Amino acid sequence: MGKYLSIIATSRNDNHGGDMTKRMRIFINGLIHQCNKYNIDAELIMVEWNPPKDRQLLKDELPKPKDGDRLSLRYIVVPETIHKTYHNSRSIPLFQMTAKNVGIRRAEGEFVLCTNIDLLFSDKLFEWLANTKLEHSKYYRTPRADVPSNIDEGMSVENQLFWCEKNIMTVWGYNGAHLNLVGFPNWIFRSRWLTRFLNLVAGPIKKWINPLDYEMSKIDYNACGDFTLMSKEDWFKIEGYIELDLYSIHIDSMALNACIAAGIQQEILPYHACTYHIDHADGWASMTPIQVLNFLAKRPGIDWSVMRKAGEYIIINKTNYNFNPVRWGFADETFEEYRFN
Repeated sequence: MGKYLSIIATSRNDNHGGDMTKRMRIFINGLIHQCNKYNIDAELIMVEWNPPKDRQLLKDELPKPKDGDRLSLRYIVVPETIHKTYHNSRSIPLFQMTAKNVGIRRAEGEFVLCTNIDLLFSDKLFEWLANTKLEHSKYYRTPRADVPSNIDEGMSVENQLFWCEKNIMTVWGYNGAHLNLVGFPNWIFRSRWLTRFLNLVAGPIKKWINPLDYEMSKIDYNACGDFTLMSKEDWFKIEGYIELDLYSIHIDSMALNACIAAGIQQEILPYHACTYHIDHADGWASMTPIQVLNFLAKRPGIDWSVMRKAGEYIIINKTNYNFNPVRWGFADETFEEYRFN
């Protein structure tokens, strides 16, 4: 019998960002604890892309669920031979969104959450998952709260979550009842009364002036690679993430445009039902603009304006990008796989 929820993440054992093994252990232990606490049957699929030859596989270093745990764990290993077929394989060691497609293709859950390996999910988020009947033709987004990297791995998950709640650095995203009016900072949308006023006054004006801009301004792109949840059927409807021989920047946002074009509605969770992101030195949010320039000079990626224009096109024409191969996610390949619990 298939699981209710498949959780997809990708990584490789190269210590990217520093303390990566620590962050992955916190991530997996948190999921095991919360699936048990909230009685959620889920599988975690870790897609290990292009594993370094001089390091152990992740399955040999990371925690495993025990008998009776509600979370099962699968490792799918995409070898270097596949990675080397990409033109930019030397400068980009992991093609993140294509790796997630590998997981989406092979997911056994009715619903699929694509996320990242340096997160803890708040209890409010898991409480919402436990008490909400997820719907088809709808995708779910939730805010991300950045917390310092010095989180103590030795604490219990409960204490880690309490520590995260008290040590939030930055919050990305906004509640679904809030209209993301371009030009307004995110903090405005934490005020219920101010938001209501802006929705009543500015929203209809913007919709009248530019209906397409109004619709796209409501899409919560902020840190969407950390939490995008929808049915597996809907992931297949948009053909997963667009598969490009480029760095993953904005490819996660392109998937949200594809959802809107396909009539898959957005629902955004409240601020308290957030994910906690463990900060790291070369994380995108922690870079200066000059560091971003240097980063992208070595790893070519999609510009925001290109993502925006492509999104406008498919939303207007109610189509998909029609870019991925029919067997996207390497559906014809048989990869090495390891299962636990």
